[in-house]
Amino acid sequence: MRLVITTDCFIPRWDGIARFLSLLLPELAKHAQITVFAPKFPGRIPLMKGVRIVRFPLINIQFGDIFFSKPETGVMEKVIREADVIFNQTIGPIGRAGINIAHKYKKPVVSYIHSIDWELAKRAIRHPKFLAEWFVKILARRLYNKCALLLVPSNDAADLLSGNKIHTKKEVVHMGVPVSRFAPPKSKSEAKKRIGLEGRRVIGFCGRLAREKDLPTLYSAFNKIHAKHRHTVLLIVGEGLEQIPQSRSVIRVGRKDDVIPYLQAMDIFVLPSLTETSSLATMEAMSVGLPVIVTPVGNIREYVVHKKNGLLFARQDVDELADQLIYLLKHPKIRKTLGKEARNTIAKNYSWDTTAEKIRKILSTFSS
Repeated sequence: MRLVITTDCFIPRWDGIARFLSLLLPELAKHAQITVFAPKFPGRIPLMKGVRIVRFPLINIQFGDIFFSKPETGVMEKVIREADVIFNQTIGPIGRAGINIAHKYKKPVVSYIHSIDWELAKRAIRHPKFLAEWFVKILARRLYNKCALLLVPSNDAADLLSGNKIHTKKEVVHMGVPVSRFAPPKSKSEAKKRIGLEGRRVIGFCGRLAREKDLPTLYSAFNKIHAKHRHTVLLIVGEGLEQIPQSRSVIRVGRKDDVIPYLQAMDIFVLPSLTETSSLATMEAMSVGLPVIVTPVGNIREYVVHKKNGLLFARQDVDELADQLIYLLKHPKIRKTLGKEARNTIAKNYSWDTTAEKIRKILSTFSS
């Protein structure tokens, strides 16, 4: 199978899409000849056997914390013309070019929906939100209706797309986590010691520091509880726009290729997002055995059950988040129980092996 992957998000810039592809590519390369078209973000890309990566230079245009590149359509046409199927991840410049070229040559496109694009656009910028949402809705409708199949992480996502007059066939493929890698530490104290946080209670976040992640709500809630819980520290793993001030109690470690040691050192994971589809970061935290406090956005509410395997709080509600942090800090047994149930949920229902195999089988149906 000759497979082309188009994406506007890719390593070495880490986000949910980049992490998804870094796991998926080695699996697909066992069965296909792969060419990836992606932006040329600064940094080195590890070699991937059987994968050709073509990177296009970035341009001086940014949308929130989303960067754009200038695809060379002539280069893309030569490869897409000979491909069996195009597996698209985004509708930025590279994704848009890939879909349009494939449509021109009557090549099937399968798009994985990592986010509801117009929701992300609305949350990613300060203004004009309405205009951004309106424009991206039109763009998404036009491009996704040129695809042969849309892979969606949940039925809710499928319904939202259909509600925007996107009529392409949809199939649910849940995000998954390699649970053997994302495992609880043998010793929590040793995990903390490895990153220099021994003796502290660690409240953490891992992901892009983008406006839609709403880090200010987490920062405000942490400051509210820290006065009475001086042993706590807020650990932020990731990079982006939101500049949360660093201090002795707020530790920012930036982008990390391997986030597992940092997740293993946390006692509580918080996702205060305003919009999500699946939130791979939350699933990874749950797989590590962490109690999670999250907003009920996207299909998070499908796998996080309040007071069973995590806690839910209303978007931008600083007081509710602070109360839940205090509750978990005061009740270590409940933290342990929630974390155990969280890992069980991911291991049972959201295995990476299942996700990868389903995607492979779907793509193989389009090969000649």
